[in-house]
Amino acid sequence: MSAQTVDLLSFEETLEKYDPALGLEVHVELSTLTKMFCGCPTEFGAEPNTQVCPTCLGLPGAMPVVNRKAVEGAIRIGLALNCQIADWCRFARKNYFYPDMPKNFQTSQYDEPIAFEGWMDVALEGEDGEPETFRVVIERAHMEEDTGKTLHVGGATGRIHGADYSLVDYNRAGIPLIEIVTKPIRGAGERAPEVAKAYVAQLRELIVALGVSDARMDQGSIRADVNLSLAPRGSNVLGTRTETKNVNSLRSVERAVRYEMRRHAAVLSSGGSILQETRHWHEDTGITTSGREKSDAEDYRYFPEPDLVPVAPSREWVEELRGTLPENPTQKRARLQAEWGFSDLEMRDTVGAGALLLIERTVAAGTAPQAARKWWLGEMARRANETGTEIDALGVTPEQVAAVQALVDAGTLNDKLARQVFDGLLAGEGTPDEIVAARGLAIVSDEGALSAAVDHAIAANPDVADKIRDGKVAAAGALIGAVMKEMRGQADAARVRELILEKLA
Repeated sequence: MSAQTVDLLSFEETLEKYDPALGLEVHVELSTLTKMFCGCPTEFGAEPNTQVCPTCLGLPGAMPVVNRKAVEGAIRIGLALNCQIADWCRFARKNYFYPDMPKNFQTSQYDEPIAFEGWMDVALEGEDGEPETFRVVIERAHMEEDTGKTLHVGGATGRIHGADYSLVDYNRAGIPLIEIVTKPIRGAGERAPEVAKAYVAQLRELIVALGVSDARMDQGSIRADVNLSLAPRGSNVLGTRTETKNVNSLRSVERAVRYEMRRHAAVLSSGGSILQETRHWHEDTGITTSGREKSDAEDYRYFPEPDLVPVAPSREWVEELRGTLPENPTQKRARLQAEWGFSDLEMRDTVGAGALLLIERTVAAGTAPQAARKWWLGEMARRANETGTEIDALGVTPEQVAAVQALVDAGTLNDKLARQVFDGLLAGEGTPDEIVAARGLAIVSDEGALSAAVDHAIAANPDVADKIRDGKVAAAGALIGAVMKEMRGQADAARVRELILEKLA
């Protein structure tokens, strides 16, 4: 039976029959000013094919030179992941053809990576509320270069099949990459999808803290390949794996693992076998489809890169870089929770929503922690869910959220009006101040206008006014609502209440 036509097994039945094993390969684009082996700039979003030269285009006679800053970034990532750093390592040529790879080989590392044998502990909430820790063992973190980017025009899927023609942009070709490869993660069971998401989230958090990459999943500067296999429950073996390529959001990492577990289980339960292949993740439908049969290492015909000298970082340099490492993510979370006064539940929700770094930057921009949390886990999370995007890919920055909250703190906006400012930010209407001015959103502070609106509300609701005169102050809410409606929400509710009570006391 075809692996793409079988029905999916339920997640519960999958776990009754099979044990999952995970493997994650995360590619991180380093934020160097120039490419891995040449002096071309790395700015994101430049016009196609304007950041290229003979070296990154693979033209005959062009000679590569290693980017020292990229090596430094690789060492710092390795150290932060508790890896050993090689005394001596070298680059290799990985030979395979793809249209966006101009040299027809990728300069990478094979059997001699710069960092190896590390680990990262990932904590999930346990059933009793206490954290449940999974140790993810890092097999290697090696240096390589990115490929270019193809754009398939025409057709419904955006892929080459069915396209009218394809375009290639080589600006990305040669950008420094660090590929972080885990050993098989076993024993996670039903929590395998959560472990995968939490690992990538924590890794991204670490990368940003190191300052070696902006780790923007929406821009492809951090991408995850998800390897998955199933084996009969209790057999303690590894099944045949598939590799779902370039999963570009935390939400999708979890969904891709869950989907592939159910798909593998359906194939195996029907008597079929799993094809070792790469697969494509479809964000819109939440499924994977077949890519190409997965090559083994020998198929790439690795051999040492003859045009590059080996990399041999001194122990003094490595120790100097160790001294630049940021705070451990687990310790940092505990410190921030204490500083912000968040409860355990509030902090878990913050981390689970992928909003920790966003709130940290918003607080750094001058916003109170609870106000920052309110906007990111309330308004921004709602909008992200509605559009099916990651919260940090909405297009609203922490600095903009801080600017909106500053307008609330200054009495220029209330929360209702602030939400309209966020509408304007998402629509690209300018800065918060510009949006407030263009949309006329500022709270009315004219005492005469407020007093007139209060008088009108009292006259229109005599029964309510009488209750307030009789001492039933809670009834003022109805009049406040009437005033706010007349003022289109652009009134200070607290001041309106004061005016009502002054007039009726």
